[in-house]
Amino acid sequence: MNFADIMEMLRNPQALQARVEELRARTARVQATGSSGGGMVKVTLNGAMDMLGCEIAPEAVDPREAVLLQDLVRAAYNDAAAKVKEALQAELAEGAGGLPFPPGFPGSA
Repeated sequence: MNFADIMEMLRNPQALQARVEELRARTARVQATGSSGGGMVKVTLNGAMDMLGCEIAPEAVDPREAVLLQDLVRAAYNDAAAKVKEALQAELAEGAGGLPFPPGFPGSA
């Protein structure tokens, strides 16, 4: 996106708002699954980092090893979050036309 495109967007706030809403919709469609413990724990997140699913293999559930299971869930979540961020950056880079993402926007650094 060049400077003229940016200036045009600033002159037309409705178009800018539409572009932002399009990016938000694209973000909502992104999903990724992370895993830990050799696949014993799997977590699926969407582009807003909401947990959509959590699968725990029966062999991972041992009442004496609750701390280990907590670590596996946390690791699977972090794995999925990293994959979502990577997917968002790839998905939205084109749609943003080179504009930086605002702080706190999913996929921003």
